[in-house]
Amino acid sequence: MPELPEVEVVRQSLNKKIKQKKVKKVIIRNRNLRIKIPLNFTRIFKNQKIFKVDRFSKYLILHLSNKNFCLIHLGMSGTIHLVNDKKKNLITNTSFYNSPVLPKKHNHVEIVFENLRIIYNDPRRFGFFQIIKSLSLLKKRFSHLGPEPFESKFDTNYVISFFRNKKKNIKNMLIDQKFVSGIGNIYASEILFLCKINPNKKVCLLKRDDCLKIIKNSRKILFEAIKRGGSSIKDFKNTLGRKGTFQKKFNVYERGGMNCKRVNCSGIIKKKTISNRSTFFCNTCQNT
Repeated sequence: MPELPEVEVVRQSLNKKIKQKKVKKVIIRNRNLRIKIPLNFTRIFKNQKIFKVDRFSKYLILHLSNKNFCLIHLGMSGTIHLVNDKKKNLITNTSFYNSPVLPKKHNHVEIVFENLRIIYNDPRRFGFFQIIKSLSLLKKRFSHLGPEPFESKFDTNYVISFFRNKKKNIKNMLIDQKFVSGIGNIYASEILFLCKINPNKKVCLLKRDDCLKIIKNSRKILFEAIKRGGSSIKDFKNTLGRKGTFQKKFNVYERGGMNCKRVNCSGIIKKKTISNRSTFFCNTCQNT
Protein backbone atom coordinates (compact mmCIF):
# COMPACT_ATOMS: atom_id res chain seq x y z
CA MET A 1 0.00 0.00 0.00
CA PRO A 2 1.34 3.47 -0.86
CA GLU A 3 2.29 5.74 2.00
CA LEU A 4 2.02 9.53 2.22
CA PRO A 5 5.04 10.32 -0.02
CA GLU A 6 3.89 8.05 -2.86
CA VAL A 7 0.32 9.41 -2.75
CA GLU A 8 1.74 12.95 -2.75
CA VAL A 9 3.81 12.14 -5.85
CA VAL A 10 0.64 10.85 -7.56
CA ARG A 11 -1.22 14.01 -6.48
CA GLN A 12 1.48 16.25 -7.92
CA SER A 13 1.53 14.29 -11.17
CA LEU A 14 -2.26 14.30 -11.61
CA ASN A 15 -2.60 17.94 -10.61
CA LYS A 16 -0.27 18.91 -13.45
CA LYS A 17 -2.32 16.91 -15.94
CA ILE A 18 -5.99 17.41 -15.03
CA LYS A 19 -6.19 20.66 -13.02
CA GLN A 20 -8.77 23.02 -14.59
CA LYS A 21 -9.73 20.37 -17.16
CA LYS A 22 -13.40 19.66 -17.87
CA VAL A 23 -14.78 16.15 -17.50
CA LYS A 24 -16.51 15.00 -20.70
CA LYS A 25 -17.83 11.73 -19.34
CA VAL A 26 -17.28 9.02 -16.78
CA ILE A 27 -17.37 5.30 -17.53
CA ILE A 28 -18.06 2.87 -14.69
CA ARG A 29 -17.24 -0.74 -15.50
CA ASN A 30 -17.52 -2.09 -11.98
CA ARG A 31 -19.23 -0.32 -9.07
CA ASN A 32 -18.28 -2.99 -6.55
CA LEU A 33 -15.15 -1.52 -4.99
CA ARG A 34 -14.58 -1.41 -1.21
CA ILE A 35 -17.23 1.33 -1.11
CA LYS A 36 -19.82 0.78 -3.84
CA ILE A 37 -19.79 3.58 -6.42
CA PRO A 38 -23.18 5.39 -6.27
CA LEU A 39 -25.57 5.44 -9.24
CA ASN A 40 -25.33 9.25 -9.51
CA PHE A 41 -21.52 9.23 -9.71
CA THR A 42 -21.35 9.94 -13.47
CA ARG A 43 -23.94 12.74 -13.21
CA ILE A 44 -21.98 14.47 -10.42
CA PHE A 45 -18.80 14.46 -12.54
CA LYS A 46 -20.13 15.24 -16.03
CA ASN A 47 -19.22 18.69 -17.40
CA GLN A 48 -17.45 19.64 -14.17
CA LYS A 49 -13.96 21.08 -13.99
CA ILE A 50 -11.35 19.62 -11.70
CA PHE A 51 -10.33 22.72 -9.74
CA LYS A 52 -7.36 20.91 -8.22
CA VAL A 53 -6.10 17.58 -6.96
CA ASP A 54 -5.49 17.66 -3.23
CA ARG A 55 -4.43 15.07 -0.65
CA PHE A 56 -4.88 14.23 3.00
CA SER A 57 -2.94 11.34 4.49
CA LYS A 58 -3.18 8.52 1.93
CA TYR A 59 -6.32 9.91 0.24
CA LEU A 60 -6.44 11.81 -3.05
CA ILE A 61 -9.10 14.54 -3.16
CA LEU A 62 -10.54 15.85 -6.45
CA HIS A 63 -12.12 19.31 -6.03
CA LEU A 64 -15.01 19.63 -8.51
CA SER A 65 -16.42 22.93 -9.80
CA ASN A 66 -19.89 22.02 -8.43
CA LYS A 67 -18.32 22.09 -4.92
CA ASN A 68 -18.42 18.32 -4.52
CA PHE A 69 -15.29 16.41 -3.56
CA CYS A 70 -14.23 12.97 -4.72
CA LEU A 71 -12.02 10.92 -2.43
CA ILE A 72 -9.85 8.26 -4.03
CA HIS A 73 -8.07 5.62 -1.98
CA LEU A 74 -5.82 3.17 -3.79
CA GLY A 75 -6.19 0.34 -1.29
CA MET A 76 -3.74 -2.55 -1.64
CA SER A 77 -3.55 -2.90 -5.43
CA GLY A 78 -5.19 0.18 -6.96
CA THR A 79 -3.37 2.18 -9.63
CA ILE A 80 -4.29 5.27 -11.60
CA HIS A 81 -3.24 5.26 -15.26
CA LEU A 82 -3.11 8.36 -17.41
CA VAL A 83 -3.73 7.84 -21.12
CA ASN A 84 -3.11 10.57 -23.70
CA ASP A 85 -5.35 9.92 -26.71
CA LYS A 86 -3.10 11.94 -29.02
CA LYS A 87 0.02 9.89 -28.42
CA LYS A 88 0.86 6.41 -27.26
CA ASN A 89 2.05 6.42 -23.66
CA LEU A 90 5.09 4.28 -22.94
CA ILE A 91 4.31 4.61 -19.23
CA THR A 92 0.73 5.15 -18.02
CA ASN A 93 1.05 4.23 -14.35
CA THR A 94 0.87 7.13 -11.89
CA SER A 95 0.52 4.87 -8.90
CA PHE A 96 2.16 2.15 -6.88
CA TYR A 97 3.11 -1.54 -6.87
CA ASN A 98 1.74 -2.55 -10.26
CA SER A 99 2.24 -2.66 -14.01
CA PRO A 100 3.81 0.47 -15.55
CA VAL A 101 1.46 0.11 -18.54
CA LEU A 102 -2.34 -0.04 -18.56
CA PRO A 103 -3.50 -3.62 -17.86
CA LYS A 104 -6.26 -5.18 -19.97
CA LYS A 105 -8.29 -6.36 -16.97
CA HIS A 106 -9.73 -4.70 -13.85
CA ASN A 107 -10.09 -1.18 -15.31
CA HIS A 108 -13.08 -0.20 -13.17
CA VAL A 109 -13.41 3.59 -13.56
CA GLU A 110 -12.52 5.88 -16.46
CA ILE A 111 -12.73 9.69 -16.27
CA VAL A 112 -12.55 11.20 -19.75
CA PHE A 113 -11.24 14.69 -20.56
CA GLU A 114 -10.39 16.30 -23.90
CA ASN A 115 -7.70 14.02 -25.40
CA LEU A 116 -6.94 12.60 -21.97
CA ARG A 117 -8.27 9.83 -19.72
CA ILE A 118 -7.49 8.69 -16.19
CA ILE A 119 -8.26 5.03 -15.58
CA TYR A 120 -8.51 3.34 -12.20
CA ASN A 121 -7.30 -0.27 -12.16
CA ASP A 122 -7.65 -2.47 -9.08
CA PRO A 123 -7.46 -6.30 -9.21
CA ARG A 124 -8.28 -6.74 -5.51
CA ARG A 125 -10.87 -3.89 -5.37
CA PHE A 126 -9.82 -2.68 -1.91
CA GLY A 127 -9.61 0.91 -3.12
CA PHE A 128 -12.60 3.22 -3.53
CA PHE A 129 -14.13 6.41 -4.92
CA GLN A 130 -16.38 8.38 -2.58
CA ILE A 131 -18.36 11.56 -3.22
CA ILE A 132 -18.39 14.13 -0.39
CA LYS A 133 -20.93 16.92 -0.86
CA SER A 134 -19.46 19.77 1.22
CA LEU A 135 -16.31 21.00 2.92
CA SER A 136 -17.82 20.44 6.36
CA LEU A 137 -18.61 16.81 5.48
CA LEU A 138 -15.08 16.42 4.12
CA LYS A 139 -13.63 17.56 7.45
CA LYS A 140 -16.00 15.21 9.27
CA ARG A 141 -14.89 12.36 6.98
CA PHE A 142 -11.32 12.74 8.26
CA SER A 143 -12.18 13.50 11.89
CA HIS A 144 -11.20 10.00 13.05
CA LEU A 145 -7.66 10.46 11.71
CA GLY A 146 -4.74 12.09 13.45
CA PRO A 147 -2.88 15.10 12.01
CA GLU A 148 -0.32 14.74 9.27
CA PRO A 149 3.33 15.00 10.41
CA PHE A 150 3.65 18.36 8.62
CA GLU A 151 0.75 19.97 10.50
CA SER A 152 1.41 22.38 13.37
CA LYS A 153 -0.96 20.34 15.54
CA PHE A 154 1.58 17.50 15.43
CA ASP A 155 3.68 19.07 18.20
CA THR A 156 5.30 17.99 21.45
CA ASN A 157 2.24 18.60 23.62
CA TYR A 158 0.06 16.54 21.27
CA VAL A 159 2.52 13.62 21.12
CA ILE A 160 3.20 13.52 24.87
CA SER A 161 -0.50 13.71 25.65
CA PHE A 162 -1.33 10.93 23.17
CA PHE A 163 1.41 8.66 24.54
CA ARG A 164 0.48 9.12 28.20
CA ASN A 165 -0.28 5.80 29.95
CA LYS A 166 -0.31 3.87 26.66
CA LYS A 167 1.59 0.58 26.51
CA LYS A 168 1.58 0.22 22.72
CA ASN A 169 5.06 0.02 21.14
CA ILE A 170 6.29 3.01 19.16
CA LYS A 171 6.43 1.14 15.82
CA ASN A 172 2.73 0.26 16.00
CA MET A 173 1.91 3.76 17.20
CA LEU A 174 3.62 5.40 14.22
CA ILE A 175 1.52 3.42 11.76
CA ASP A 176 -1.69 4.02 13.75
CA GLN A 177 -3.57 6.53 11.59
CA LYS A 178 -5.55 7.72 14.63
CA PHE A 179 -2.29 9.06 16.05
CA VAL A 180 -0.64 10.45 12.92
CA SER A 181 -1.85 10.23 9.32
CA GLY A 182 0.14 8.97 6.36
CA ILE A 183 3.03 7.03 7.90
CA GLY A 184 3.21 3.36 6.96
CA ASN A 185 5.54 0.44 7.50
CA ILE A 186 8.49 1.56 5.38
CA TYR A 187 8.84 5.07 6.77
CA ALA A 188 8.16 4.07 10.38
CA SER A 189 11.33 1.95 10.38
CA GLU A 190 13.35 4.76 8.79
CA ILE A 191 12.03 7.38 11.24
CA LEU A 192 12.86 5.27 14.30
CA PHE A 193 16.38 4.64 13.01
CA LEU A 194 17.07 8.38 12.85
CA CYS A 195 15.58 8.75 16.35
CA LYS A 196 17.76 5.90 17.73
CA ILE A 197 14.61 4.40 19.27
CA ASN A 198 13.92 0.67 19.45
CA PRO A 199 10.65 -0.12 17.61
CA ASN A 200 9.47 -2.32 20.51
CA LYS A 201 9.75 0.42 23.13
CA LYS A 202 6.46 1.29 24.84
CA VAL A 203 5.39 4.85 24.12
CA CYS A 204 4.61 5.56 27.78
CA LEU A 205 8.35 5.17 28.48
CA LEU A 206 9.48 7.73 25.90
CA LYS A 207 10.95 11.01 27.16
CA ARG A 208 10.12 14.50 25.94
CA ASP A 209 13.35 14.52 23.90
CA ASP A 210 12.29 11.27 22.21
CA CYS A 211 8.98 12.86 21.25
CA LEU A 212 10.79 15.85 19.75
CA LYS A 213 12.96 13.50 17.72
CA ILE A 214 9.91 11.62 16.43
CA ILE A 215 8.28 14.86 15.24
CA LYS A 216 11.46 16.19 13.64
CA ASN A 217 12.47 12.96 11.93
CA SER A 218 8.96 12.12 10.71
CA ARG A 219 8.97 15.41 8.82
CA LYS A 220 12.54 14.96 7.65
CA ILE A 221 12.02 11.43 6.28
CA LEU A 222 8.69 12.17 4.57
CA PHE A 223 9.91 15.44 3.06
CA GLU A 224 13.02 13.73 1.67
CA ALA A 225 10.92 10.85 0.30
CA ILE A 226 8.58 13.28 -1.50
CA LYS A 227 11.55 15.22 -2.84
CA ARG A 228 13.02 11.99 -4.23
CA GLY A 229 9.74 10.88 -5.80
CA GLY A 230 8.78 8.26 -3.23
CA SER A 231 10.12 4.74 -2.83
CA SER A 232 10.08 2.43 -5.85
CA ILE A 233 10.00 -0.95 -4.13
CA LYS A 234 8.50 -2.58 -7.22
CA ASP A 235 7.13 -0.59 -10.18
CA PHE A 236 6.07 2.75 -8.72
CA LYS A 237 6.49 5.58 -11.25
CA ASN A 238 4.97 9.02 -11.70
CA THR A 239 3.23 10.31 -14.83
CA LEU A 240 6.58 11.09 -16.45
CA GLY A 241 7.64 7.47 -16.09
CA ARG A 242 10.25 8.28 -13.45
CA LYS A 243 10.91 5.96 -10.56
CA GLY A 244 11.19 7.23 -7.03
CA THR A 245 14.70 7.07 -5.62
CA PHE A 246 14.22 7.19 -1.85
CA GLN A 247 14.78 3.42 -1.63
CA LYS A 248 18.43 4.16 -2.42
CA LYS A 249 18.56 6.13 0.85
CA PHE A 250 17.08 3.43 3.08
CA ASN A 251 19.08 3.07 6.29
CA VAL A 252 17.28 -0.02 7.58
CA TYR A 253 14.29 -1.04 5.48
CA GLU A 254 14.95 -4.29 3.57
CA ARG A 255 18.57 -4.22 4.82
CA GLY A 256 18.28 -7.15 7.25
CA GLY A 257 21.70 -8.72 8.00
CA MET A 258 23.66 -5.76 6.62
CA ASN A 259 25.98 -3.42 8.52
CA CYS A 260 24.52 -0.28 10.08
CA LYS A 261 25.19 2.83 7.97
CA ARG A 262 25.61 5.10 11.00
CA VAL A 263 29.18 6.36 11.43
CA ASN A 264 31.05 4.60 14.27
CA CYS A 265 28.28 2.02 14.75
CA SER A 266 29.27 -1.64 14.46
CA GLY A 267 25.66 -2.87 14.60
CA ILE A 268 23.81 -5.19 12.25
CA ILE A 269 20.35 -4.45 10.85
CA LYS A 270 17.82 -6.90 12.25
CA LYS A 271 14.47 -7.86 10.77
CA LYS A 272 11.65 -8.57 13.20
CA THR A 273 7.92 -9.16 12.70
CA ILE A 274 5.80 -6.82 14.79
CA SER A 275 2.02 -7.23 14.43
CA ASN A 276 2.53 -9.22 11.21
CA ARG A 277 4.66 -6.48 9.62
CA SER A 278 8.36 -6.58 8.83
CA THR A 279 10.29 -4.14 10.98
CA PHE A 280 13.97 -3.26 10.51
CA PHE A 281 16.29 -1.72 13.10
CA CYS A 282 19.94 -1.64 14.22
CA ASN A 283 20.69 -3.97 17.13
CA THR A 284 23.28 -1.52 18.51
CA CYS A 285 22.31 2.14 18.02
CA GLN A 286 18.60 1.39 18.51
CA ASN A 287 19.25 -0.70 21.58
CA THR A 288 17.27 1.49 23.99
